[in-house]
Amino acid sequence: MPAQLPAPSADALTHSAQLCELIRRDIRSQGGWIPFSRFMELALYAPGLGYYTAGARKFGEAGDFTTAPELSALFGRALANQLIEVMRASAPHILELGAGSGKLALDILTQLAARGTLPESYSILEVSADLRQRQQALLREKAPHLADRVHWLDALPENFSGAVIANEVLDALPVHLLHWRLDADSDPAAHLLPPGAGQAAPPTEPAITERGVALEGTRFIWRDRLPRHPALLEFAKSRRVPDDYLSEISLAARGLIASLCERLDKGAMIFIDYGFGAGEYYHPQRNRGTLMCHYRHHAHADPFYLPGLQDITSHVDFTAIAETAIDHGAHFLGYTSQAHFLINNGVTDFLKAVSPGALPDQQRRHGFPQSRLAAGHPRLRSACRATAKTHPPGRNGRAVQSDCAGKRNRPAAGRIPARRHVAQLVVKSSAEQHVRRQLALNQANRKSWLER
Repeated sequence: MPAQLPAPSADALTHSAQLCELIRRDIRSQGGWIPFSRFMELALYAPGLGYYTAGARKFGEAGDFTTAPELSALFGRALANQLIEVMRASAPHILELGAGSGKLALDILTQLAARGTLPESYSILEVSADLRQRQQALLREKAPHLADRVHWLDALPENFSGAVIANEVLDALPVHLLHWRLDADSDPAAHLLPPGAGQAAPPTEPAITERGVALEGTRFIWRDRLPRHPALLEFAKSRRVPDDYLSEISLAARGLIASLCERLDKGAMIFIDYGFGAGEYYHPQRNRGTLMCHYRHHAHADPFYLPGLQDITSHVDFTAIAETAIDHGAHFLGYTSQAHFLINNGVTDFLKAVSPGALPDQQRRHGFPQSRLAAGHPRLRSACRATAKTHPPGRNGRAVQSDCAGKRNRPAAGRIPARRHVAQLVVKSSAEQHVRRQLALNQANRKSWLER
């Protein structure tokens, strides 16, 4: 058990034990080993037992983490300003993936109503029945006059035009764990050498293994095997990393982006999450990966601790996201910090109308004062350019991303913290040049960003 974590209740322990037994049965049925992506899928999404599919409270002070929309309506109001531009250039529809408590949808719709730019429909794709009920209850209570515009989906629509948004969704998709090693003695394929073949020559390419989950009695343990998925091995071989390097690859995130690109006829997708470009994601100092767990507002690195009661996340490789989208017909428009995104979507204008003394106590406790945002503290706004660290906001003052105290802002010991970033993609849009002009994007930075 990770040190200093709050003790769970007896009911919570029973719930976790049921999920653990389900995972054990799955491991046994698969010959004694499953990839970590399967473990993460079951821990988070097993029907009725997974972290996101069971009924435990996840958001806010009573949950395990806090997201930016939970802290302030300013996040959603600023994002709404970007969505207005996207809808004007495509169609008056919004699709939100994984709407959490529903607070972001509420804030966006409230701001769009105030601007007289309500969408014809606001669709939410939500895999959790419990969260769907909470979203519906919140909208009925806070904005009953807007509730009839909101529809819930069980799967992606076959076709869609408009704006697609996903706040802290990609980092909760299952990931594969890969290990790169130059030491020939650690190569799990060494035992495949024929008798009398002698020792293998020193490797010129790293041996790549997939780290999965096995059982030792009833206890979950790590075990490495050769990757079985061709696409996974191909992608792993394309990464240039130091010796003895462990990191994550999300085939699920790439699959989601591909599916969205196939379905989006005209519009833009905006992804807000913790992550990096490839150059930072596979930095030599990040040799233990980015996998993190969150339990009762404590961050740690043990995914085997109380499955079903804690969130498991991995930071996003935004280069892989952009490359996948481009390969499926999208145009990469921009990537920036959340802070810049918010600032350039008018969050400081909203703050001017709010005196610091009128801010909710929770906002002051989490450090969201005007001075911090006005100083450009890293985070969101209208998809600006390559990296916000090295490029200023666009000509019209709009940028993309901010750090306003989101959910996973406390790194586990020994981990390098990530900033929240925003990536924006336009798909099959005849209005692409209009969107580029509105966002003041610099396409010349695209190549340099993808190489980072």
